[in-house]
Amino acid sequence: MENNIKTRVVGVDISIERTTCAVIDIRGNIIAESFFSTMDFSDINSYVSTLCEKIMELVMANGGYETIRSVGVSAPSANFVTGCIENAPNLPWKGVIPLAALMRDQLGLAVGVANDAHATALGELAYGSAHGMKDFIVLNIGVGLGSCFFSEGHEHHGAEGFAGEFGHTCVAEGGRMCTCGHEGCIESYVSARGIVQTAQEVLAEIDAPSLMRNQEKLSSRIIAGFCDQGDELAIETFRRTGHILGIGLANYASVINPEAIILAGGISRAGKWLLDPLRESFEKHVFKAMQGKVKIFVSNLENHTRDVLGASAVAWDVKEYSLFK
Repeated sequence: MENNIKTRVVGVDISIERTTCAVIDIRGNIIAESFFSTMDFSDINSYVSTLCEKIMELVMANGGYETIRSVGVSAPSANFVTGCIENAPNLPWKGVIPLAALMRDQLGLAVGVANDAHATALGELAYGSAHGMKDFIVLNIGVGLGSCFFSEGHEHHGAEGFAGEFGHTCVAEGGRMCTCGHEGCIESYVSARGIVQTAQEVLAEIDAPSLMRNQEKLSSRIIAGFCDQGDELAIETFRRTGHILGIGLANYASVINPEAIILAGGISRAGKWLLDPLRESFEKHVFKAMQGKVKIFVSNLENHTRDVLGASAVAWDVKEYSLFK
């Protein structure tokens, strides 16, 4: 009998700025990749057509369809249970998008779709800091705030596939308006957009010199850079961010009881300016029996690499199907 075991998958990472496609082998080696701008497509059908064309070009140039087992997609607000992107607040397409079905119809391959935070966690488990762990939380902090948690070695999806929506838990009754339509969500305080808003509040409240006052357009990365230069108001901005994130994570951990919380995404690269106040706040608010027992650290994988590897882990999780056997 002919051995037809396939040893490669396609991983697709859909972020706000760009979409990355990669051919990845069973050991996690990225064979080839390409990318294009996500925001260039306001119509989902033209986006999916372009995505599938890019995948087919990449596959045909790197071994052909006979080597590919399946496709895994990491996307904001995606649902592994339904295979859909559902009401994503930060993507250009609204409503429920049956992405897995649309891609399967065009590619003729099995397609798995997962929330970007869930894919990040799978990448961490298979190739990164969570390797060997059974109970942990992965937090992805960037344009949005996503999370995924593993309990006793298993990823928890929830009844409808929405488990881990930590970014949309309320930390301030009547607080900032979130992109999801609710008020006071933690995402509106600790995401990239939230940090800039906190900086603006700090500048309005405290009459002191700051490099931030002369910056035409602030970003979380620029503010972190000002922290490195000793700017007290920039440091205060991240102190407030870390404090509120620490409270939220203390609540999360008190329910889940993880051995570790792994931080990923661009905001995690702020280093001590975020981590020091976060850890202090976390230890102050977490259930006393857990104090000093939960490790909090930044992922040791480069963000881009982890995201496509996480998408490839999603691909290995779906049942194989192909029109090209």
